Amino acid sequence: MRTLCASTLIGEFFVIGFAGLVAMKDPGLSMATVWAVCGTTMVLSVLLCGMITRPGGIQLGWALQAALIASGFVVPVMFILGIVFAGLWWCSVHFGRKIDEAKARFARMSEEAAPETA
Repeated sequence: MRTLCASTLIGEFFVIGFAGLVAMKDPGLSMATVWAVCGTTMVLSVLLCGMITRPGGIQLGWALQAALIASGFVVPVMFILGIVFAGLWWCSVHFGRKIDEAKARFARMSEEAAPETA
C-alpha cells in the first residue's frame, strides 16, 4: 500500500506546483499567498509519503484530496484533477491493502512449506 499511496502523493506534489504557477496569474492573489499555500501543501504531500503506514496517515491523505478538490475554487481545472487524484488515492488505498494481504498470505505459506531446520 505504501508504494501506491506514495506514488499518488508524489504525483500530487507536481500537480500542486503547476497549479501554483497557474494561480500566480490571478491578479487578486499575491505571489506570497499562492506560494505559502502551495508550498505548504507540497511539503505536506511529501511528508505524507512517510506517514502512510502510521495511524491517521490515510485520513490525512483524504484531507489532502479534499483540499485539492477545493482548490478548484481558485484554479477551476483543479476540480477535475482533484477528483482524478481522489480516485487514484482510493485505488491506492484499496488495492494496496489487497496487495499487502496477498504478500502476508504468501509469506505464511512460504514459512509453512519450508522444512524446519533444528
